[in-house]
Amino acid sequence: MRAMILAAGLGTRLRPLTDDRPKALVTVAGRTLLEITLCRLRSFGVREVIVNTHHFGGLIVEYLEANHNFGMHIEISREDELLDTGGGLRRAEHFFLEAGRDSQQPFILHNVDVLSTIDLAQMVQFHTSQGALATLAVQDRETSRYLLFDEQGLLCGRRYGRDGEDQLALSARHVQPLAFSGIHILSPGIFAKMEEEGAFSIVNAYLRLAAQGEKIVAFRADESYWRDLGRPESILHAAQDVESGVYSITRSIL
Repeated sequence: MRAMILAAGLGTRLRPLTDDRPKALVTVAGRTLLEITLCRLRSFGVREVIVNTHHFGGLIVEYLEANHNFGMHIEISREDELLDTGGGLRRAEHFFLEAGRDSQQPFILHNVDVLSTIDLAQMVQFHTSQGALATLAVQDRETSRYLLFDEQGLLCGRRYGRDGEDQLALSARHVQPLAFSGIHILSPGIFAKMEEEGAFSIVNAYLRLAAQGEKIVAFRADESYWRDLGRPESILHAAQDVESGVYSITRSIL
């Protein structure tokens, strides 16, 4: 199985930690966010990964070389200009559609700046059983931006803030606002359905595709540990979680 790690962002919310490094090389309990994500993916059988880079991208390349790619096959997708989540994924299309690969095998898209215990194997199994184009790990928790799902767990819109106005991509009798975790399972067929060009949000593409009847489904992960690592205080809290045993970092195997 293959995966992509989204690591190209400027990490502005993490300043001053990102004044001299990319957010992927910020550390939690002595381990970089990139190492933590790579080792977690590897624990679920992923051996081939593409990582997009921009801010201090050269440092990521040097870091991976110094650590022998953590025993994995890793490619770099360099972005001279930030392409956002959707544009970054589209730029990496070749990695998932190269000749000789199973065009039906799903792959993982994972933000570098989240920690979780979400079961990726269960996500993949659920994705396949649903025949989905995209499966999004979501939780019932507070957030500044919600994705809306209908009674069947299909993406149907979004909402900014708990009391914001619903922006529906398709009509639904009842909607449930859920917080997205930054972890996706995707079918390679999504590339043929992307109409957007340049820099664009993958969520915008999901909403357009949902409106056209494509299956973008929710994978409920309410019982799983999850933490966004977008701010310095979040890094501190995550380190405390590791120290107290609330979260265990997967060890690297070189």
